[in-house]
Amino acid sequence: MPSTMSQINDPKIAFAYLRPACVLLTREPTVTNVETLSGQLKEINDATLQQLQEYVLFPLRFVLKVPGPKKDKLVQAVAEAMSHVLENTCVHSWDTLRDLLSELCLCICSPTDPGKPTDSSEELKLAVLRCLDALLHAAYGDIVYKLFEPIMLPGLGAAVSLLLALGENEKSREIQAAALKCLQVLTLQCDCTQEHIVPSSEERCSVGSTMASFLPGITVAVSRIISGDMRQGHTVTIKAMKVWSQTVGLVMEDNQLKACESLKAPPADLGRIAQLLVLRTPVWVKTTAGKLSVLLKKIISCTTAHQHWKVRLEMVELADHLLARCSLSLGECVGLLLEALVGAINDEDPRVRQRCEVALREVSQRNQSSSSHQTFTDVLSENLHSLATSLPRLMRTSNDQMKLFVLNVFLGYLKLLGPLVSVILNSAAHLERISKALMQVLELDVMDVRIVEERSNTVTIETSPASAHIQRKHFLNFTVERIFSVLMEICRTLGYYGNIYLLTDHFLNLYDQSSAYRKQAAMVLNEIVRGAAGIAVGAQGQGEVQRQSATQEDLKTAVMSIMEEYTSLNNWHLITVSEETDRDRQDQQLLSPSRLISISGSHGSSTVANSLQVIPPSFASPPPSSSTIHRLNSNIWQLCIQLEGIACFAQALGHDFRPLLMTSLYCVLEKAGEETLLVSQAALSSMLDICKACGYPSLMELINENSDYLLNDISLNLQRLSQHPQAPRVLTVMLTHSDCSLLPLVRDIVQDVLMALDLSYDHTAALFCSVLHALMKALARWFPSSFSRTSKSTSSKQATTDKEVFNINQFLLDYQKQKELAQGIGIEEDINTEDIEVPPRTEGEDDENLGGPDVKEELPLHLSITKDVMERCIHLLSDPSLRVRLKVLDVLELCVYVLSDKENELLPMAHRCWPALLQRLTADDPLAVLRAFRVLCTLGETCGDFLRRRVSKEVLPKLSTSLAQQAPISAKAGPIYTRTLAYKLQLAVLEGLGSLCQRLELGEADLDAVSEACLPYLSCRQPIRLQEACLSVFRHLIQVDPDAFWFTLNELHCSSAYIPPHPDLQPVLLNGMGKPRDEYSDNVLKLLREEFGPFTDVVNQPGS
Repeated sequence: MPSTMSQINDPKIAFAYLRPACVLLTREPTVTNVETLSGQLKEINDATLQQLQEYVLFPLRFVLKVPGPKKDKLVQAVAEAMSHVLENTCVHSWDTLRDLLSELCLCICSPTDPGKPTDSSEELKLAVLRCLDALLHAAYGDIVYKLFEPIMLPGLGAAVSLLLALGENEKSREIQAAALKCLQVLTLQCDCTQEHIVPSSEERCSVGSTMASFLPGITVAVSRIISGDMRQGHTVTIKAMKVWSQTVGLVMEDNQLKACESLKAPPADLGRIAQLLVLRTPVWVKTTAGKLSVLLKKIISCTTAHQHWKVRLEMVELADHLLARCSLSLGECVGLLLEALVGAINDEDPRVRQRCEVALREVSQRNQSSSSHQTFTDVLSENLHSLATSLPRLMRTSNDQMKLFVLNVFLGYLKLLGPLVSVILNSAAHLERISKALMQVLELDVMDVRIVEERSNTVTIETSPASAHIQRKHFLNFTVERIFSVLMEICRTLGYYGNIYLLTDHFLNLYDQSSAYRKQAAMVLNEIVRGAAGIAVGAQGQGEVQRQSATQEDLKTAVMSIMEEYTSLNNWHLITVSEETDRDRQDQQLLSPSRLISISGSHGSSTVANSLQVIPPSFASPPPSSSTIHRLNSNIWQLCIQLEGIACFAQALGHDFRPLLMTSLYCVLEKAGEETLLVSQAALSSMLDICKACGYPSLMELINENSDYLLNDISLNLQRLSQHPQAPRVLTVMLTHSDCSLLPLVRDIVQDVLMALDLSYDHTAALFCSVLHALMKALARWFPSSFSRTSKSTSSKQATTDKEVFNINQFLLDYQKQKELAQGIGIEEDINTEDIEVPPRTEGEDDENLGGPDVKEELPLHLSITKDVMERCIHLLSDPSLRVRLKVLDVLELCVYVLSDKENELLPMAHRCWPALLQRLTADDPLAVLRAFRVLCTLGETCGDFLRRRVSKEVLPKLSTSLAQQAPISAKAGPIYTRTLAYKLQLAVLEGLGSLCQRLELGEADLDAVSEACLPYLSCRQPIRLQEACLSVFRHLIQVDPDAFWFTLNELHCSSAYIPPHPDLQPVLLNGMGKPRDEYSDNVLKLLREEFGPFTDVVNQPGS
């Protein structure tokens, strides 16, 4: 009907309009006639339709009553037409309501079993369910309550069974949702936007008594729907949860059960129907509550970890609804409901969290205002104890979502109890159960071999702590990071509400009690201190009473006791290395009683005797067979957790932690220099956290402001290396992260280290080489050399000169002048000119020359230290240990860099170290040759002409021979060759050889030898990186002598012939002309194009 058409308001006109269609439908019940009547009904006003309701419904009901099978389309059309009438009118007659309910149910139920649906179409079922919904909404006044009279139990039971079957077994979500909505309406619990009848307390009690007969069936069937297939969608699940909670809330309502005790007994004339009645006696209530708890547990397990937030929100609504209405009757379910409620307090969705907080606040207020407050607290306490008992088992057997829910429940109980946590923890049983549960749940997986294998180096130590990556912990019982976060929040909440002294003492006792609990106890202690300081603690107690916060003095006392335990000898100096390296063996030799030498004492037997110390058991390195991966990983993680703890304590105390730096900072620096990567990273991260907490702007400020007592400890510990073998590492870390203001303070310690090397270098070299390397890196960083800048500017000038346009006229004039000078022509004029250009001496120079004898200028401190270190390096270059030689070569390179600005000091030292360096270059392990060649390149950059003759005579021949011998091997090798040491040596020599030749300005013979050795590496058969390195060699050589190497390259391959610019000049004939393209062609042409420009002046010449 068009919207502009006015509806019929007059009942008489409407009756005359509808009568033909009604009569025709009665005579011929077809789909067309039903649709005709339905279309006419839409043209009738609602008020008019109300007056004609019985008349209009008669033909529609008559169609349904006609005996025999009927088509689904016909019944569907009738249901849709009746829905329109019922949606726009009210049902005043009880008979109409009863009959229509029965007739509609018969349309979709099985003829043999009224409680089961028939195999009709989904469209028909949906149409009938919508009609049922409209019928129950249209019931006017008190007639709807007659549905719940005892006499109606069979018919009502059939309708309920039918709706439950449709909601459970249908595949269509729409049918399931519509059936569940009809159940809501049938129990007067509908939550739609239409107006509903509000029952009085007596009427509600009557409805509840009747629905008690159907409570088992409804709750069991609906619980199956809730825990059914996830594919049914969240809408069906939410509807089912509403039906379950509203039905249980209706039947088990506390107020109803009290009122029902005074109600009169049911009539005696019911016959067999009386057997269907259920009397809600105390015994029945208790039995039913026990059965409902089983179903509730199943529902909670399925919905609390549901993926959709609306389902989790509905679970909160369910728990809140039942706790508010049925807390007494459902006594056995209160614990489960509270568990579901507190489990949602940390939900990831803020809407769920907010609703849960409101519900918990209401629960707490209801119980605090009633006489059952103590009972409520007892329930929470018992639930917490029970959950702590089952927590390890649940964490082992449940999936990740269930684990997260269980932990959220645990955390929710703590937050709900609030300040009462402290009272509960006074119970030894509760505290023991909670602590043991945390110990078992937080057990680490320490079988990852990579933790032991990873080693730190100087690059790691120099890494900024802000970028230090801490490896994620792996646990035996869970893998999700969110679970670990909740566990840590539980620990913080315990610290926030609990007694800090009680918790600290208890977990320290567990820490000492067993090595199996040590790491877990340390994690818990760290978070307890943070929680006690109020750091990263979530919602506080729900009650009005807040916790008594721990004072700063309490925190400081607890922190001091924990740190004393962490940094004790047995818990701090743990074995983290799985195998004996050269360094370990030399450290053990150094620390053996027969070889102990005081670093500052004299070299005598009395000193040795006085310095003898017994090595503590924690330092003694056991044989490799007993150092299992499990034990080593456990030690590494224990140190990391304890380092994290020191950072947590600094965060908790803030600036009040500064006095504790005197006992803690040295220990952290000690671990920052640890060889194990994980420990050193944890220490660096801890140092950064300490900086932030104590108010230091940077790590450098932290070390500089505390350097006085740090260096004092280092100085004392260096004299007792048997007890403190880690002291050199502390000095290494300090030098790495400080600035030049530290240099005057460490001068004496450096001299002590150098003296120790002089007295017993065969035992202490490995121990102190790292210190010297860190020292020289620091000096190179604090006092940068200018030679690198000079070399860059020189190269840029050279490049500029090379790019100048060649002037042949000027070249010939200069050549003629040089030839005349060689013959003695014009030499007098040059001499006179030079005499005239001599500048006169100044008065300052005269005064300076007239002074006393020349006094050598005193060297700056950093240069003096560098000379002393370089002196020791010269002796240590011949050390039997390859590891020591490699480290010494690194130190020597840095020494050359630092001394590069003082040529008068560098050249004598270079002269002294040359014999030992030459041995490393020519007769040592390939690794040492690599490092030595790097040192040679640095010397070439800084010393220049001083090394030309030595390199030409003693180094280049052997390097050239080695390159020539390896070229055929690398040309034929496969991809695996690039992993070999020989390849790395070839690559290093080729990468440094060109710049070395250019810097030393070698003669033609040397350049020819280098060229001859490098030419095979221009072959395309060589590995790519060797080809690139060879190209760099020739680029440098071309800078030295472009003409010679232009000729060399063209002799190897020349793709074109050169036509002379004048007929009198002879043509250029090169061996490379006319050769076919070969393995050298690409790289040769690339060099010629790059260095000599495109061949714009070459053309093809006919062969002659």
